[in-house]
Amino acid sequence: MNKNIWQAIKFTLFSLSAGIIQAGSFAIFRMIFGEEAYWLNHLLSLTLSVLWNFTFNRKFTFKPTGHVARDMALVFAFYAVFTPVTMWGGQQLVTLGVFDWLVEGGVMVLNLITEYLFQKFVVYKEKAE
Repeated sequence: MNKNIWQAIKFTLFSLSAGIIQAGSFAIFRMIFGEEAYWLNHLLSLTLSVLWNFTFNRKFTFKPTGHVARDMALVFAFYAVFTPVTMWGGQQLVTLGVFDWLVEGGVMVLNLITEYLFQKFVVYKEKAE
């Protein structure tokens, strides 16, 4: 099997496990803070998901570069842009009446695609498998 395809499959599988963590924690935070607090529910559940996903994809999908601090800083930079945009945009959609789970699902798909591309071509570009 082509290495790039296998890498994308591994990334997707680990991201699906992170998606379960994000969806489960989103449900818990939604019960605690209410569905109107989309931005907070999203922020907390996304944070848990990112920690999980970074750890496993770094180790098994892209292989460590030996620069964990640099890798984490780059991922942090990605989420420094992605998170406020999706928190604000998601909250706007929920305020307009879009079902919060529909918004969260769309954001999760967007995250899967953009994070894979960012990690493959920015974070781990020097460590092509």
